[in-house]
Amino acid sequence: MTDASAEMAAARQKMIAKRFGGKAPTSTGGKGTVRRKKKAATRSSAAQSDVKLGAALKKLGATNIPGIEEVNLFLEDGKVIHFVHPKVQASIAANTYIISGPSETKPLQDLLPSIVSQLGMDNLSQLQSLAAQASGAATGAAAPGAISEVTDDDDDDDVPDLVEGNFEEVSEK
Repeated sequence: MTDASAEMAAARQKMIAKRFGGKAPTSTGGKGTVRRKKKAATRSSAAQSDVKLGAALKKLGATNIPGIEEVNLFLEDGKVIHFVHPKVQASIAANTYIISGPSETKPLQDLLPSIVSQLGMDNLSQLQSLAAQASGAATGAAAPGAISEVTDDDDDDDVPDLVEGNFEEVSEK
């Protein structure tokens, strides 16, 4: 009779495993189970801040400005934040301009040939120091900080000499 009871116990275990999923600690379906709530997917903090920023810009009433190919922001340390084909938005009433898109932080000399027309009086000292470094590197033998004299007669043939007095009298001579 012990064989029968052992067989019976094994059959019961097999039936319970088949019917209720074995020794699973929780059941996910079937009669009498508690419904589980779906876990909310958490957003990254960058995505949350983008959504909040978009809502704030919508409140400002910012409008798109099309046709801008590049934007350069000049920093005080001589570096430039360079945007290529950015999305530019403006809210004139709020005196706010929004520049978004991929950006690169570059030194001023990397962008120098193409952005000379964009440089203002603020960047003039940086431009002069870069020119001094370039001329010092070109001469090689010049002492650092030395200023080389350039004759003005060679490169200003089209510019008349400055004279004192009445300009009309000088032009008649």
